[in-house]
Amino acid sequence: MRKPRRPFRRSSGLGALALAGALAATLLLTPTGTAQGAPPAREAAAPQGQTGLRAADPSVLRVGSTYVGVQSTGGGIVVRQASSTDGLATAPARQVWSDSRGRGEVWAPEIVMDGGRYYIYFTAGVGAAHRMFVISSASPDSGYGAETQLALPDDRWAIDGTLFTFEGQRWFVWSGWAGTTNVEQNLYIARMSSPTQPTGARYVISQPRESWERVVGNPFINESPEAIKDPNGQLHIAYSANGSWSDQYCLADLRLRKGGDPTYVWDWYKSNGCLFGSNRATMMAGWEPTLYVNGPGHHTFVLLHGDINTSPPAGPRFPSVYHAVAKGTPYSWANRHWYTGSFVWWGDTTYSRANVPGPTSDKGWSLKFFE
Repeated sequence: MRKPRRPFRRSSGLGALALAGALAATLLLTPTGTAQGAPPAREAAAPQGQTGLRAADPSVLRVGSTYVGVQSTGGGIVVRQASSTDGLATAPARQVWSDSRGRGEVWAPEIVMDGGRYYIYFTAGVGAAHRMFVISSASPDSGYGAETQLALPDDRWAIDGTLFTFEGQRWFVWSGWAGTTNVEQNLYIARMSSPTQPTGARYVISQPRESWERVVGNPFINESPEAIKDPNGQLHIAYSANGSWSDQYCLADLRLRKGGDPTYVWDWYKSNGCLFGSNRATMMAGWEPTLYVNGPGHHTFVLLHGDINTSPPAGPRFPSVYHAVAKGTPYSWANRHWYTGSFVWWGDTTYSRANVPGPTSDKGWSLKFFE
């Protein structure tokens, strides 16, 4: 392990704070028109969106008019259901899994649907032993069986994994180590032959090598990948960069070029800075830092059935949930809350790069996040 050491990860707990500044959480939020050109003027009276959940690493999907959220609570996992994303904070928490086998720290559960069945992927372990596990059920908040460890290629430290289907192929994307030591956290992708069975090799698709994602490190970090499809049908992986223990934590984007190979790292184009963050110096040109929160990160796109093939069109705002710390509050893992926010697709956005194979720039859709 490298020095100085940071705690490996954040823990989640429940708070008793009341809901504050809630955003509407229907699938279709306030229309904003087609997301093109310069960013819109800042909305001075925008609600803050902090929920009553003092917790981290949200994962939320929509089933009909019901929102389903999953959260780690010490040595277990709970599921909540509500009629809005804000309502999840006060919804009953039903425990769906407990660490009866002493797996260790339980981090960042991610709920998805595949073939009408619910799958919750999560990390468990201690130190270098963290690995990805999965449980499944026909019901969102009951009936889950014992956990199964995913046999990810190379069997390395792995966290923040999630499943998605793109162009008929299941994929699993996660944050992990190249080797057996905590040097940096990269993003990896692998094919899946079923929701529980990886197949073939793992492929690195992003490493924290840009200056704006190396402000806070040791290790330097790319984590919390979330897949979505843009209005052009191209695949995006939005992810968190910089150490989660600092207010430099932020969201950035990987865009797969049109017709690109998800396993080929140079077919992915990275945003030239944070797209959702609280520090102006690390923001992509034209993107503004947050007004109300520090260190926004580890978000979830609130999609129907959690399926990227239901990704929203251009134009309206759609809901998202992320964790952050309120401005004016000491930045610490213990002070993180779930926040409700929204996002739109942002067109004609160029991501550029240098000294790598392939074209040096790629124009397409990006993402604009709102508190």
